[in-house]
Amino acid sequence: MDLIYILDIIGTFAFAISGALVASKKDFDLFGVIIIAFVTAVGGGMTRDVLIDAHPINWIGDLNYIWTILAAVVFTFLFKSKIAPLSKTMFLFDTIGIGVFTLLGTQKGLSYDLHPFIAVVMGMVSSVIGGVIRDVLTNEVPLIFKKEVYASACLAGGTTYLITNYLELPENFQSIATVAVVIIIRLLAVKYHLQLPKIKDDLFGKVS
Repeated sequence: MDLIYILDIIGTFAFAISGALVASKKDFDLFGVIIIAFVTAVGGGMTRDVLIDAHPINWIGDLNYIWTILAAVVFTFLFKSKIAPLSKTMFLFDTIGIGVFTLLGTQKGLSYDLHPFIAVVMGMVSSVIGGVIRDVLTNEVPLIFKKEVYASACLAGGTTYLITNYLELPENFQSIATVAVVIIIRLLAVKYHLQLPKIKDDLFGKVS
């Protein structure tokens, strides 16, 4: 069991907890909480695998993802009052998770001989689509559409992987650099409230 797989499981656990907490706040029942935790944790990877026709689908080929999600739901039910205030800790796990999912998604895209740009997009899909599905199902505007640098950090991480892979740098360095770029950009964006530009008016201002 390598480090990336361990981080993948940790990221899945963290994503599942975030989904379970959101569902709990919406007063969903146990089944609803499990569904939201599930789509948050593996929705991105599942969407990626469907798009590139990869079989078996991530969680079908490895039941450890299912056990991890169920463990996260149980953990949330048992320790919800303790988990909810740990927003900084959960944010860190979430950030590590999107970094690892970006790496895995980009690697898988390249392994299927996709164009490098599409492979990077698959890395982003792996990282953010689960959260988008969660927000849509819980009647929220997806976070990536309204604030914070989130998907862009994943694109930067995937591009980092392409560059380090093209330069034939050591595999461990490629992995670490990719995840580190995502984490650093995400941390800086939140710390300094960085956002992408928004379209509020015409380029040349309002026409009277």
